[in-house]
Amino acid sequence: MNSPIQQLADRLNDTLGTAHTQPWLWPSLLRLLAHGEPVTLDQLATATGRSAEEIRHALQAMPDTEYDEHGRIIGSGITLKPTPHRFETGGATLYTWCALDTLIFPATLGQSAQVESPCHSTGAPIRLTVEPDRVRDVEPQTGMVSIVTPDDLVSVRASFCNHVHFFADADAAAPWLAEHPGGSVLPVADAYQLGRQLDAAQSEEPEPGGCC
Repeated sequence: MNSPIQQLADRLNDTLGTAHTQPWLWPSLLRLLAHGEPVTLDQLATATGRSAEEIRHALQAMPDTEYDEHGRIIGSGITLKPTPHRFETGGATLYTWCALDTLIFPATLGQSAQVESPCHSTGAPIRLTVEPDRVRDVEPQTGMVSIVTPDDLVSVRASFCNHVHFFADADAAAPWLAEHPGGSVLPVADAYQLGRQLDAAQSEEPEPGGCC
């Protein structure tokens, strides 16, 4: 029988799919953003071995992507614009769109990250270290992460990311859970395992030419 975490991962994979992440593109984009500088289409074309036209077409299916005034990418999961979720890795201070992102991206990047984010209820700081293969040093140890299963996927950030927060403990998360009866609240370690399963499913790359 599947574990509750696997069942939740299956539901989220069925809902989120890969349309908004483009598995052949997104990991390269994350790695480039992790340098802490805006990313150009030419950089993405070089990193993926695709044409600039293919890059443009793929980005059209990622409507939440953030750009600067020069048309360079500054955010897609990892962002250069401040959010509550601070994500320090490779000497760069970055941010992520949601709490779950901080648990997923170290494996994608192949490097550890120092994470700090306020409890969504109390504002108390939550700090942890996320390595490519584990999460450690969670303070407070009672930290939790909220998860929703969205219906409307016009904007993944609005329908999913904006509801995925850190909480100091189950009591702090209780008001959020009461307002989101279809949601879940997981200990950080369980949320990390959920993130790994989601990342594995969304990293399954289609054959070249079959992405769009």
